[in-house]
Amino acid sequence: MFNVERIANNRLNISYEGKLNSDEMETALNDFMREAEGIENGKMLFEIGEFNFPTLSAVGVKLSKLPSLFKFIGKFNRAAILTDKKWLQNISELEGMLIPGLEIKAFSLSDRSAAEAWLA
Repeated sequence: MFNVERIANNRLNISYEGKLNSDEMETALNDFMREAEGIENGKMLFEIGEFNFPTLSAVGVKLSKLPSLFKFIGKFNRAAILTDKKWLQNISELEGMLIPGLEIKAFSLSDRSAAEAWLA
């Protein structure tokens, strides 16, 4: 399951749980890009519950959309990642170091209020 909700002019909440196939990945990325349209200096709260790697065909869909995704990622300057998986926290923060202009900070699922405060 991948859900994207625009909760303010510059804010998206995203939740992900489970495993995505190619059709679900296509829908998820299209939803993200649609909801991110018009955002400037945006913020994201990305909650990752039980994580399973997407299918290989889903990864292919994501790779095919990378140019468009980078355009939309550039609309955001902060992203808080909520997950209890330490390795996902580490990878998320590393990703933030690789994407110019985007600061990513990871939090445990129980630290939602700290993540919200950091995004404010």
